[in-house]
Amino acid sequence: MSAAETKAWLSSYSEWTPASLDYGSMTLNDVYRHRLEEHLDKPATWFFGRTTTYGELDKQVKGAAAGLRALGVRTGDRVVLAMPNCPQHVAAYYAILSLGAVVVEHNPLYTAHELTAPMDNHEARVAIVWDKAVPTFETLRANTSLETIVSVNMILAMPRSKQFALSLPIPKIRAAREQLHAPAKDTVTWESLVSKEIGGTGADLEPLDSITPDSPAVIMYTSGTTGTPKGAVLTHGNLYANLLQGKQWVPGMGEKEERILAALPFFHAYGMTMALTLTIFLKGEMVLVPTPKIELISDAVIKRKPTLFSGVPLLFEKTIKAAEENKKMSLESVRAAFCGAANMPADITAEWERHTSGMMVEGYGLTETSPIVIGTPMNDSRKRGYIGLPFPDTHVKIANPDNLDEIMPDGQEGEILVKAPQVFSGYLNNPEATEAAFHKGYFRTGDVGVMDPDGFVKLVARIKEVIITGGFNVFPPEVESALREHRDVADVAVVGRPRPDGSEDVVACVVLNDGAALDPEGLKDFARERLTRYKVPRTFYHFEELPTNIMGKVVRKDVQAELLSLLEKDK
Repeated sequence: MSAAETKAWLSSYSEWTPASLDYGSMTLNDVYRHRLEEHLDKPATWFFGRTTTYGELDKQVKGAAAGLRALGVRTGDRVVLAMPNCPQHVAAYYAILSLGAVVVEHNPLYTAHELTAPMDNHEARVAIVWDKAVPTFETLRANTSLETIVSVNMILAMPRSKQFALSLPIPKIRAAREQLHAPAKDTVTWESLVSKEIGGTGADLEPLDSITPDSPAVIMYTSGTTGTPKGAVLTHGNLYANLLQGKQWVPGMGEKEERILAALPFFHAYGMTMALTLTIFLKGEMVLVPTPKIELISDAVIKRKPTLFSGVPLLFEKTIKAAEENKKMSLESVRAAFCGAANMPADITAEWERHTSGMMVEGYGLTETSPIVIGTPMNDSRKRGYIGLPFPDTHVKIANPDNLDEIMPDGQEGEILVKAPQVFSGYLNNPEATEAAFHKGYFRTGDVGVMDPDGFVKLVARIKEVIITGGFNVFPPEVESALREHRDVADVAVVGRPRPDGSEDVVACVVLNDGAALDPEGLKDFARERLTRYKVPRTFYHFEELPTNIMGKVVRKDVQAELLSLLEKDK
């Protein structure tokens, strides 16, 4: 029998990790309410030096919930959040959930072009957004179901001393202020939303018995081979299951006072689970960083000494370097670290663990899985080069892509299939995509992997051809579609160019129309008008033609191989 059939991975579990857990009937609302009752005076968030207690946070949550209720938000309605990591984001998230409504997370840097299809899909009427993103949402308000925009000024959540410093009429400070804030006309301000003037204090809000583990909590958008965004609906039960699994995976997590560095964006499933919900679950403090810039992370590490740290390989590498260059910056407070989105080089893991007081968990998952399904055990059985073992109650098997009923023999490649309580049940208003995503109750990850006889899983390739750059997923069809609108582009294939840290750069291989000359900067400017900056190709390469299969379809894998061969010759 194969390792998948015998669940061989259980023999490599840490002694503190059970094979199965009791998830009960808990929701994220229950988690928030229980933690609140116990820790009113303890710090919930830290933002540029300003601490907000759980009691102060709850006043914002109740005020925002009352304001949203006055704006017509009811159970099951969808409300958009589009802002960096900040205290207002935390309060808005739990306010929406407390009403039985559904959080829809969007990247605040996305263009109106990128957001139109998702907005049409979820039909949210209210959006709470960073004030610098208001112009984008004004465009969406004219073309979608969006009616009300609530604007958030992050500066107002900072210490008064920092607010004063940012108000000084000095060119350098003015430039810094303009990066953080912009005037937002024709919007409801966050301060108005949470005040008594719109909906009252929210003191009359009662817990909703109608919200169960099966109730939708969050919608996050992801794309597949088509590049068309799909809204993955994550329930309260999905998200709670992943929290409980993670707690049982890491020894002692939550038993001491925890300070969790929240540098990964909340609009990404990884950042949401590993900070926005995990911190509340652990009764800890969220050390908020609005963007994962190393200077902001360094400042947060020095001042708050986080105990839990989540990131991607490049972020860990930069943090190690910063700590080595700055004697004030010690990483010894970090008891556990979590790495995802790309394979972590073994030397960086070793270096990180040398600087900290605990081990690193490398995890694997997807938006549709809340997000973690596989992780490296925090014991001596872990194997370098492997993404680890399935989490408790998580069944993983490697199937023949041409016959998904056939489990591949141990050590042979196949598609990774998953069945677990953290796996979503479907895409919003998209039954065809939902049906294609599952096979007899197992979620099709679209990734190629190998399972050894001991149950350890190695990630081999990505069927979906997703490019992982800086921890973000870039879907080639979406970028290609935007570039094909350029008058000089006859055809294009977008592929990943490997980086030393295990992630990739987005690059475009372009076939030009007759008479056109390759203009990389012009193409970049064209792409920036249609795409978020991290999706814009770093480099444009001129190809006379792109390799295709017998059906005439461009084969990105062959394009990438040809490109890498050319780059090797040019060394």
